[in-house]
Amino acid sequence: MTLRLVVTGTDTNIGKTVFSAALTEALGAAYWKPVQSGLSGETDSETVQRLGRIPPEHIVPEAWRLKTPASPHLAARIDNVRIDPEALSPPLTDSPLVIEGAGGVLVPLTESEVFADVFARWQIPLILCARTGLGTINHTLLSLEALRHRSIPVFGVVFIGDEQAETQAIIRKLGNVNCLGRLPLLDPLTPDTLAQAFHDHFDISCFQKAAL
Repeated sequence: MTLRLVVTGTDTNIGKTVFSAALTEALGAAYWKPVQSGLSGETDSETVQRLGRIPPEHIVPEAWRLKTPASPHLAARIDNVRIDPEALSPPLTDSPLVIEGAGGVLVPLTESEVFADVFARWQIPLILCARTGLGTINHTLLSLEALRHRSIPVFGVVFIGDEQAETQAIIRKLGNVNCLGRLPLLDPLTPDTLAQAFHDHFDISCFQKAAL
């Protein structure tokens, strides 16, 4: 069975693209961002390719590329584009596949569907990225409830930021979730420092078990 993992977050700008880059490189995987909102700067696919040193042929083109940097439902409306959630189907790849969502789990994809609804159809093991800072307990537990309400298989939580042992422990306990590791904030953030941090803080064999 080909390993496939969905990476999503409790919010936007928490570091899930950086984590996706590290995970994609470590697994020798392909990467797919189904919907990209905002094209004026470096896209998430381009960031993953650069930071993860991913070969171009392992970057699967986005299904929708929206110019406006906004929630996909709004960006599509402004760009006069119609997104069909039913048409979003994970690509078939010879290598493992990392799929990155947009923003948090309940970000609207259209006027009637959120990303979690798509994840529920796919039934692919999901990794939830969460900050370690103030407010993350509430955001993470709410995200876990939303995912489980839709019977989405949650593989585990990845923390991003400085070590906060009590915060991480209570999320693990109350969320009844597997904690996969913590990616520290990196300065400088380079392909080398990212690869080393992933190697130091994660067990790659843990992620490979998602295919079993």
